Amino acid sequence: MSVHISSDDLNRIRVGYDGNPSTSSSLRAEAYTDQKWFAADQQKILARSWQWVCHVEKVREPGSYITATTIAGMPVAIVRDRQGVLRAFYNVCKHRAHELLSGEGQTTRIMCPYHAWVYGLDGGLVRAPHTENLDGFNAKEICLDAVQVEEFCGFVFVNLDPDATPLSEQSGDLETEIRHWAPDIDQLTFGKRLTYDIRSNWKNVVDNFLECYHCPTAHKDFCDLVDMDTYKVTTHGIYSSHMADAGKGANSAYDVSNATVRTHAVWWLWPTTCLMRYPGRSSMIVLNVIPVGPDRTLETYDFYLETPEPDPMELDAMRYLDEVLQPEDIGLVESVQRGMSTPAFDQGRIVNDPDGSGQSEHAVHHFHGLVLEAYGA
Repeated sequence: MSVHISSDDLNRIRVGYDGNPSTSSSLRAEAYTDQKWFAADQQKILARSWQWVCHVEKVREPGSYITATTIAGMPVAIVRDRQGVLRAFYNVCKHRAHELLSGEGQTTRIMCPYHAWVYGLDGGLVRAPHTENLDGFNAKEICLDAVQVEEFCGFVFVNLDPDATPLSEQSGDLETEIRHWAPDIDQLTFGKRLTYDIRSNWKNVVDNFLECYHCPTAHKDFCDLVDMDTYKVTTHGIYSSHMADAGKGANSAYDVSNATVRTHAVWWLWPTTCLMRYPGRSSMIVLNVIPVGPDRTLETYDFYLETPEPDPMELDAMRYLDEVLQPEDIGLVESVQRGMSTPAFDQGRIVNDPDGSGQSEHAVHHFHGLVLEAYGA
């Protein structure tokens, strides 16, 4: 269902926001609670932005494929054709709309499991049983609907907007920055996935990720894991970077005394992708934020490691994230969602440190500006 956002809606949702984070308030509560604004999120943000799918290792070889059902609620299939070209399509048969591929794997063709219509890996229809007597039917004129797809920093992203600018252009210096800190990102391999179902709007989840103002109160273990005095947050175009040195002493999160990577390097990419390089071995954690409803969000944490099997330090880091850090953050955003659904809250002030420390909400303000810009596009 298409959503109509009137000029009055836009004027109301912008009240309190200012381009200067030191004088601005946050997004209004209705943006987090109203079904209309969630529909706007789906259509004006998620369907028009680059969405993370997987590491390139999943579709490195010709004939490899993977499917996704969470791209603004749309089903998408990504395949590597025989010439090595990466392609993406709506995962929908042109005959009766049945799903074509499921899961991931290897294939030489795309065959619909309903009526056995067969498509090549380039999306063109090559066989449709018992259609030879149809008037005006030409299989060569039928092709799956293409979706924009791009390899970026060792990962695969798709965009439902056929007119979207390539991610490599939109994201400025992000790839250069990530590859500086993670030069082996293309060679990392999948190790583990953690999943969470959260009773909160996705924007609350992103807000929480983008600031460490809450860390000394809510994440005392984390504040020992990293040196908070070195924590800096920098905003750029459609991303922000969050950097800190590893803590110098013992901590209660997980042991990093033998870590070869000593920098906590984290990037948020508009609107729902978070890339994290925690102290330890070379690795990358991808947090994918998946909006489901006005008050429900799914999260996946995918760990990409030097080897498929985590080492003891990585196992301990996974335990810390799963059993300590995530429950802390989920409790926070679910409480915020409940508060936003009451008449006691409309919006709050952005807390800004002009020096860009971790204990500042300027990256939240940056995110809110992008949301409002998308609503008005």
